Amino acid sequence: MNTEDLKKYKKVQTISREIIQFLRSFIKEGQSEKEIAEEAEKFMKQKGINSYWYYNLGAMVFVGKRTTISISGKDYQPTDLKVKSEDLVTVDLAPEIDGFWGDYARSFVIVNGKVGETEQSKIPEIVQGINTETIVHKEFQNFIKEEMELQEAYAKMNLFIDKLGFENLDFKKNLGHSIEKNIDDRKYIEAGNNIKFGEIDLFTFEPHLKKKNGYYGVRLENIYYFNKGKIQIL
Repeated sequence: MNTEDLKKYKKVQTISREIIQFLRSFIKEGQSEKEIAEEAEKFMKQKGINSYWYYNLGAMVFVGKRTTISISGKDYQPTDLKVKSEDLVTVDLAPEIDGFWGDYARSFVIVNGKVGETEQSKIPEIVQGINTETIVHKEFQNFIKEEMELQEAYAKMNLFIDKLGFENLDFKKNLGHSIEKNIDDRKYIEAGNNIKFGEIDLFTFEPHLKKKNGYYGVRLENIYYFNKGKIQIL
């Protein structure tokens, strides 16, 4: 990938981070999934986002125990379910500018009716889940190599997730995908895929995790790439 294209991808992903930061101050008790999704897309348009690469969905929003749902964008519809005083909200963004994708997801802890810090949550499962996402991403960054096949990363990370007492909720059972120009060209971090990370320019790592026998699903998604053999977050 050339330098100019990398800059364009970074621009879109930077806007994704700005949207998530905006939502931290916007999301409050009593708002519905629909209202949060509409506000996220409104903010994206103000920032110059001109389309959404994931089945024309700018933001997938899940509230409370619906955060365990893993579903294709083809079938997703936001609901009128409202945020509670102590809750969890997950937002998954898919902005695009002129064919260059962003892909970014975060779970928000709701404390006393507004977004708070993870450790402030009164629900231990949510605290443990979000902290586990951070641990899993660090483990991924530590062992991933350009010469590694996607299926090897899939096997190792699912084993690691299992040992931590969590399960992978993804409806396709993958842990991420390459960033492409066409949605159908994505290569997945999944069983049986012998493509190597060095053969793709950009890729997501986006484990959707639930504590075994738990009630909430957490998400943390970044786009990664290799720069001179070292893993980088876009």
